[in-house]
Amino acid sequence: MSATKPAPSPSATMVRCAQDWRRRAREQTIISLLILLVALVALLDVIRPGMVSLNWISSTLLYAAPLGILAAGQTLVMLTGGIDLSVAAVATAAGYVMASQATAQGDARAVFFGLGIAAAVGLVNGIGVGVLRVQPLIMTLGMSLVVAGFLTVYQVLAVASAAAVPGFVTAVGSGTSLGFIPNSLVLWVPIAALVIWGLRRSGYGRLLYAVGDNPTAARLAGVRVWEVLVVDYVLSGLLAGIAGIDLAGLTSTATIDLGNSFLLPSIAAVVIGGTSIFGGRGGYGGSIVGALILTVLVSLLTIIDAPEPFRQVLYGAIILGVAAAYTRVVNE
Repeated sequence: MSATKPAPSPSATMVRCAQDWRRRAREQTIISLLILLVALVALLDVIRPGMVSLNWISSTLLYAAPLGILAAGQTLVMLTGGIDLSVAAVATAAGYVMASQATAQGDARAVFFGLGIAAAVGLVNGIGVGVLRVQPLIMTLGMSLVVAGFLTVYQVLAVASAAAVPGFVTAVGSGTSLGFIPNSLVLWVPIAALVIWGLRRSGYGRLLYAVGDNPTAARLAGVRVWEVLVVDYVLSGLLAGIAGIDLAGLTSTATIDLGNSFLLPSIAAVVIGGTSIFGGRGGYGGSIVGALILTVLVSLLTIIDAPEPFRQVLYGAIILGVAAAYTRVVNE
């Protein structure tokens, strides 16, 4: 006769259920993020009943678009194990140069100049990280300071020309269609679709994951890692430039402080979205939800009248907390 297998104890069953839940939460981060997003929206409606409406959703998407586009470039860079601390400065440069050149050069050429500067900064970052092998944090932080200095000098030289945001940029950045559909989705949705498709389906997307997971193995396999990194940082610069132009349209103005407050949120959105700070894991879908979560959180903090320094502390705490939690998961 075969021995009867003993039934698992209640404590063992609870432990197994907890382990299964944690495993599913890791594998399906997007579901947990969506639950958190819905919970924040519900909390917002409880604190101020009636605030969550169609107009509020439209406004939230408008303000989330520049952050979401910035997070796209940050996601691409972090997938390789890097970080781009110049995105806020690049976004500011693109928006300010575009606005200052619109009157003299025309709207289309002004936008081209803004994006050209963004791509140039991304190219320098890519050469520094990919070819010269400078640590990404040091390289992009240095370029951020260079761009900030350039803007200060440029502002003095261009003081005679008024900074005027082109009308079509304002229409895209702050306008709506049918009364509630944000025009900025015309930018954000195609960018999101292209980034998500590229990461999942294209050969370059697979190379980003390979370089982030193990750059030495990728190099030994014949991958030109430096080329992957150069293109990666150029894309990050271009996306930051698009975000800066969209932000100028949203605010209908352009200053040399235009995108400074978006640096930490752009990193926090990616980290919240589940992209590993060590590279090789993650995706842009989570970053989109992360950007929406941070935008709703800003609405919540605005209602309770939280000062801007507190928001920056909160963003930093989110980054540290999620990074520490991810490190613990990896080490387990």
